[in-house]
Amino acid sequence: MTTNSDSVKAPGLRLLAMEMRAPMEMLSTLALWPLLTAMPRGDGHPVLVFPGLAASGQSTVILRRFLKTHGFSVHCWKLGRNLGPQPGVIDACLQRIDELRARHDQKVSLVGWSLGGLFARELAKLRPDDVRIVVSLGSPFAGNEGASNASGLYRRFNPKDNVETVRFPDLKVAPPVPTTSIYSRSDGIVAWPCSIQDNSPFTENIEVDASHIGMGANPAVLRILADRLAQPEGSWRPHRNSDKSARRDCSFGGSRSFAN
Repeated sequence: MTTNSDSVKAPGLRLLAMEMRAPMEMLSTLALWPLLTAMPRGDGHPVLVFPGLAASGQSTVILRRFLKTHGFSVHCWKLGRNLGPQPGVIDACLQRIDELRARHDQKVSLVGWSLGGLFARELAKLRPDDVRIVVSLGSPFAGNEGASNASGLYRRFNPKDNVETVRFPDLKVAPPVPTTSIYSRSDGIVAWPCSIQDNSPFTENIEVDASHIGMGANPAVLRILADRLAQPEGSWRPHRNSDKSARRDCSFGGSRSFAN
């Protein structure tokens, strides 16, 4: 089955209401913390984390603390609230990657939640030799712009004449580095088909049962993150739960603007 990008709509009221489970996802992670410590440990390489739309680094505290306890050198983006590709923001992110690359003398892994995942993917295209792996959480890089309940908020901060968006002609194209997209069919903000990557040797889509707002504090998501980031550099393999069927079921054409 092929899905036309124009036919994908934003999640309905039922899924939107299910976003209220986000606090329970955080509590589940805290309750399961001792068990989560059994996940693979990292090699100390730097990981840069990007928050979602209108969120700051505070929203990723649990995610970053979890990765830090698992042997990664984790860093916040340090640019306040993520309001999109505002003037100077992309260049500041590139400088942050350059700084971490030089400080650690290792490639940097990029993790982005929702809009932050779009940042991670596009920055990896601009710095492919400095990025080890990209992981996005519920990020809408495919499909049409209206397939998100956050598109109106995004446009409030980023009108269509935003000059920075011309630097990203096609968000659907994956970076030339190993790239994992974690998505949820019960996402109440972003229509899940918008988070499905095309098939390639270094892309994968992994389905989880999570809300959009709680994805960065969901125990299943954190387990997958630790597993993906702990892989030795140059030895990337798809996750055992990588969903290849989703790629066949959701084929999108055309490009997408930098949104949501």
